[in-house]
Amino acid sequence: MLTVYGVPGWGSAISEVMLTLAEIPYQFENVDGFDVPGPQQETLLAMNPLCQVPTIKLDDGSIMTETAAVALIILDKRPDLAPAEGTAERQQFWRLLIWLVANVYPTFTYADYPERWVQEAPQQLRENCVAYRKFLYVWLDGQLQATPYAFGETLTLLDIYICIVRTWGPRHAWFAENTPRITAIADAVCALPSLQTVLRNNDII
Repeated sequence: MLTVYGVPGWGSAISEVMLTLAEIPYQFENVDGFDVPGPQQETLLAMNPLCQVPTIKLDDGSIMTETAAVALIILDKRPDLAPAEGTAERQQFWRLLIWLVANVYPTFTYADYPERWVQEAPQQLRENCVAYRKFLYVWLDGQLQATPYAFGETLTLLDIYICIVRTWGPRHAWFAENTPRITAIADAVCALPSLQTVLRNNDII
């Protein structure tokens, strides 16, 4: 069985919800406090020198990181969780999945711990990252033309990303006011009966 090392509500929530949706069994190891020196950090560092969540130990004992890589593994077993091959929707699925990881994730990397990167004006770095993140989310909202999910009636792993990031900064109220499509998609995912337990465990609902 897979082991997901993470923290409830953090980036590991994306992997947990994707695995749950795909009905792939896993166990969860809470490493809350990994971002400060201590036993949790030591546990994570032994597997992942970047000390990030999620870090996943696969069935064969090898280590997997990066939520996009986890999505690829899941799609090997559940190809129905992406648009069909040969469609324009599938091309956009790949584009937006990688876009989220490549563009939105770094705003958290630098804004959550700005003092790691700049000594003189950490608050300015945080504020600039948050402002840029809002711009990115507004752009993403404009790309999402379908409902209830990003590609219409078909639920995909991209919708899981959208659901989870809606709970991170700048939080629900801002999304509701500025990104109606993201909000509608996240609401639709949160209503799925099969995801209720994992969403509650991660404070998503």
